[in-house]
This record gives sequence, C-alpha cells and structure tokens, in this order.
Amino acid sequence: MVLRRTILAILTVVLSSIIVVERPASAAAYAAYVMGYFKESPNQSGDSYALHLAVSSDGLTWMPLNQNNPVATPTAGMQGLRDPYILREQDGTFVVLATDLKGRVFNLDNQYIHVWDSANLTAFSNYRRVRLHGMNTHSWAPEAFWVPSRNQYAVIYSAHNGTRDVFMVNYTTDFVTMGTPQVFFDPGFNVLDGDVLVDGGAFYLSYKNLADGNLYVARSTTGAPNSFTTLTGGLRQGGAIEAPILVRSNTSGTYWPWGDSFSPANAVFYAWQSANVNGNAWSPLGQRAYTPPINAKHATITPITEAERAALVGRWGAPQWNRLKSYNLPDRYVRHANNVARVDPFPMDPTADQQWRLVPGLADAAGVSFESVNLPGRYLRHSGFALRLDPNDNTATFRADATFHRTAGLADGAWTSFRSHNYPDRYLRHSGHLLRIDPITDPQGRADATFQITW
Repeated sequence: MVLRRTILAILTVVLSSIIVVERPASAAAYAAYVMGYFKESPNQSGDSYALHLAVSSDGLTWMPLNQNNPVATPTAGMQGLRDPYILREQDGTFVVLATDLKGRVFNLDNQYIHVWDSANLTAFSNYRRVRLHGMNTHSWAPEAFWVPSRNQYAVIYSAHNGTRDVFMVNYTTDFVTMGTPQVFFDPGFNVLDGDVLVDGGAFYLSYKNLADGNLYVARSTTGAPNSFTTLTGGLRQGGAIEAPILVRSNTSGTYWPWGDSFSPANAVFYAWQSANVNGNAWSPLGQRAYTPPINAKHATITPITEAERAALVGRWGAPQWNRLKSYNLPDRYVRHANNVARVDPFPMDPTADQQWRLVPGLADAAGVSFESVNLPGRYLRHSGFALRLDPNDNTATFRADATFHRTAGLADGAWTSFRSHNYPDRYLRHSGHLLRIDPITDPQGRADATFQITW
C-alpha cells in the first residue's frame, strides 16, 4: 500500500506539470469569427502582401485588427503572401497556410507555400516554407481540412497537372512532411480556388469554374479525391469573381458563400445566403448586410469563441478610426476629396480619405465631431449647409458647425443619423453624392440621412 501511494503521488506531480492543450470547442461554443486576408487597393498604394486579421461577432460586419496592418509577414521565398488560410487543428491550436507570391504577377511556377503555427492567433511561430510537389506549376490558394477516416489533414491547392488547372491534395499530420501529391478535383474543365467546409459529416467544396467564371458548391460524403458532386448552378456578382469560401452561421442554419470580385473594381466582396446547403437556392445578400475590412482580398473565415475574439482584440487592438456607410447606397462611404465631403463607392484611394476619428463634439462633448485621419486637425463642418473638410480655427462658429448629435437612424433605428448642433432641424444627408445638412421630411431624405458607423 505504501508503494502504491508513493506511485500515485508521483503520477499526480507529473500530471499536474503537463500543459493541457484544449480540444476544439464544440460548434455550439463558437460565438464569433476571425478573418485572414491580404490587401490591394485601386492604385496599389494600399497593397499589403502579408497576413491581416479581422474579427466579427455576427460573421457579417468585420473589425480589422492592428489598425488594418499586418500581423505576420513572410521572410523567405517571394517574401510576400496571397490567399491566406486559417485552420483550427485537432488540438485546438491553429495553422496558417498561404500562397508564396507577392504582387500582381501570377505567371510564376512555385512548388512551395508559407506556413505558420499559432496557439491562438495572438502570435505566430515556426514560420517555414514547405514543398508540395516537384511539378513545373504553381501552388496557389492552399487550404486544409481534417479527414477523420485517414487521421490526417488534407491540404488542397490550385495547380496545373499537365492537362488543365485542377486541385491537387497532399496529406499530412504536421504541415511539415507533406506527403505525395495527387489530383483532388478534376471535373474536366479548368478550376481555381478550392475551399472545403466540413459540416454535418459531409464535405462541401466551393470552387471557381474558369470556363464560365462562376462559383459553385459541390458535396462529398467522404472528402476523398474525385468524390465531389456539384450541387449548385453558377453564382456570380460583379463583373468577375473568384476565391469562394463557404461559411456556416454560428447562431443559425444559414450558410454564406462569399466571393472576391476583381472587376469592375478590385477587392469587393459579395455574398449569398441559404438555409439549405444541399440545395440550389442561394439568394444574393445585399451589401447593406455586411461590411468587409478595407481592401481585403481572398479571405479565409474561421469560427472562434468569444474569449478568443476578446483575446485577439486585446492583443492587436481595435481600430482608432471609423467609417460611415450609406444606408441606401451601401457600396458607398463618407469620404473627403478636395476638401469636399461626399459618399463614394468602395474601394477608393487614398484609403484614409474614408477614415474618421469620432471625437467628442467641439461645441458639445455630448455630440460628435469627425476628424480626418490623414489630415489631422481638419474636421467635417457645414458651410452654407454643404459639408466641407476644414482646419479647426477654434472659433465658436466652427465648433458649432462641426458638431453633430447622434440619433437612431431615421430610416432604420439600428443605424445612425446625425443632427446638426446649431441647426437642430437639419440632419447630415447625402444629395447627389455630396454631403449637406437639410430638414428631413420624406422617406428619401430619411434614407439619405441614415448611416452605419463601422470600420
């Protein structure tokens, strides 16, 4: 008995010293989402070929972290990335995969991808490039999922197999030793940008058909190579679209396919929704319903817990600026151009023209004033009822002209309207895409005077 008690005591000490890594939370525990992306802007001034993160509580409105600056940057290969992917591994930690490519030149053969490990996305370690194949072709848009029947992860990516563009797959347990490549999906036509959602024991592959330029969703019961059957007709919004991702809502049975449009404007996300992932009834989701991060490209979306979301915000910080999104023109945001205030379509350059610091009202701290991020010391103010961006001359008139009071949105109480401080019968609204203050007397005016404070 003494020996037994001694052994138990030793085991207790040993076990208490082991660091326990939590298994993935159940789906019911996920209450938020993290997005990974790189950035491009129309004139390339906002380009960033590095890993960026954003978080969301509803999967639709996204808050960029680290002031929309990178959280990890490759230091080998092309020293830049595109197409990042975030996977929660079986032990609850994360792995990040990305295309080894920098800039907008795509005619490069590259057998490698970037990889990082991360305990909780507040830091990244073990950066490496891993080789996927020995073919004279690219390794674009790597993504991964767990295959229980193999007890391995499948890493899929876009490549040319000598005949056409297909998805290849390598199986791995550690994202170091990558296994032998094989064809994963070859429907007989060129495809690009594969993404797999594992849901309800089934595997759903979203992809782009290069023959018609549309996005599709396919299904497999096993996730095995060449086992997918396409469920949907083609999905497209915008002039040209790519990089599909399929996300299930954390709080309902809603599914969202997302796509990244690059024409007629680049870095514009579109989405659809359906309650039946196995059907073919996808409804376009209007841009009023969602707001991606500024200049985000080829995103990845992963469910996380609320505690993980809070830790990410604590580590990387919330933005020190906001944007104002138009209610009835939801592809447009308030910006300054030549010191005139207007609502213009996203994307736009310079990026910071649409970013504002919402500070206590210059004439009344209970109100709000809008200070320009890229021209600090200048504020939106009305002059002759038209909104301008002017330097603060610290006069009582300027302070009053630059102060507004937030109210529930005149067209939608979940949004916001702004009443003029010194003309309290007038509200900030857009008219002919220019901003001004007017009395609001009709439905059109209420819609023009309603905005979302977002990022």
